[in-house]
Amino acid sequence: MAEVRKKVVEDKYNTSKIKTKKITNKKIENKEKVGTKKDKEKEKISLFDKFKVFCHGVKLEFQRVHWTSKKDMIKYSIACIVFIIFCSLFFYMIDVLFALVRSIFS
Repeated sequence: MAEVRKKVVEDKYNTSKIKTKKITNKKIENKEKVGTKKDKEKEKISLFDKFKVFCHGVKLEFQRVHWTSKKDMIKYSIACIVFIIFCSLFFYMIDVLFALVRSIFS
C-alpha cells in the first residue's frame, strides 16, 4: 500500500516573530467536529495581522535584492543605446533598399 505523507510547509520568511493567530492541525480537526460559527470567527486572522506579515515579507525580499553599481548601470545604458541606434539604422537601410527596388521595378 502507498504511504500518505503530510505536506511540510516551510516558513521561508520567518514569520514566527510576528504575533499572529495560528491554527494548528489539532485545532482544525476539533473545529471541524464542533463546527460552530463563533469558534471559526475567533480563529480568523485579522486583516491588520495579514498586512503585517505581508510587509515583513516585502522587507525581507528587499534585503535579498542585489542592486547594481553606478559603473555597471552606465555600461548597460550605453550598450542599450548603441544597440537601439544600430537596430534603427539597420531597419532604416532595409526600408530604403525596398523603396529603391520598388521605384526601379514599378
